[in-house]
Amino acid sequence: MTTTADPATTDAPVPAPVQRIQLRKAAPDVYTAMYALTKAAAQGLDPVIAELVKVRASQLNGCAYCVDQHSHDARALGLTERKMYGIPVWRETSFFTARERAALALTEAVTRLGDHGVPDEVYDEAARQFPEDELARLIAMTVTINAWNRLGVTARLSPAPDPDHS
Repeated sequence: MTTTADPATTDAPVPAPVQRIQLRKAAPDVYTAMYALTKAAAQGLDPVIAELVKVRASQLNGCAYCVDQHSHDARALGLTERKMYGIPVWRETSFFTARERAALALTEAVTRLGDHGVPDEVYDEAARQFPEDELARLIAMTVTINAWNRLGVTARLSPAPDPDHS
């Protein structure tokens, strides 16, 4: 008698949820505008700061596609695995500069925007760390990645399967 393994107990990856809509095809003009906004926000913003912002906001928003994409992009910029793993617990590590910490704090405040908005102490620290033109782009980058995350989560975008497990 041949038995088959229960798929729930094998080492095979579980498929991602089915994508709901292909927004890029359904609304290409929206994608073009979003890319233009992202590119404009990035002009003059430290690329490492930009990727830290994108990774952290994407983690908070639960956007699997963006976490995967921007973690990859951050590693390509030279961020170490240790620093990447430290992003969710950045306050508890010594891995991040004062500028990176201010950017991460602002990212969290903007992403978790509550009834009272961005706290003054968070904004003021970011304003101490970044000149006004770069601060404006940091805010724009945070807003932009949050918009991308909301599109990605709603559409159920997921990263391509890991080739090592296919």
